[in-house]
Amino acid sequence: MIFAITSENIEDVCTPLVREGEQPVAISGHSCAYATESIVPRHLAYLATAQDFQISKRKVAKGTKVIEAAPVDLSRVEIPAPSIGTQRKVVDILDRFDTLTKSLTDGIPAEIEARRQQYGYYRDRLLDFPRKAGATRSMLWILGIGSMPA
Repeated sequence: MIFAITSENIEDVCTPLVREGEQPVAISGHSCAYATESIVPRHLAYLATAQDFQISKRKVAKGTKVIEAAPVDLSRVEIPAPSIGTQRKVVDILDRFDTLTKSLTDGIPAEIEARRQQYGYYRDRLLDFPRKAGATRSMLWILGIGSMPA
């Protein structure tokens, strides 16, 4: 788990990034890494966005123009650690909610556009019926658009 410990605003300090993989990674001086076998990284990432953690980070963050939360101060923040199995269940549930939220945000506009296209298709099909010769002129005359038929 990697945390951004420096930001221009309090909301973005301690933004979590889960690094899943075995390859080594380098981080800058404005980040800190946290690793433990007692906490599932994605669970910790969700915890870092929760209200309790947000309150705790505000207590340890310092600065006005540039906000920083020193790793030594962050180490004093209590992190609840239920069993690994419970953490995995929580992560699974929150991942599903996250997917649902994203699908609502992305999916609803796409669904609306699909319904518009479907409406257009069926509208055109319903209005595309065989016409008798002269029917177009008669219909236009009835609507007051064309000239009176002879």
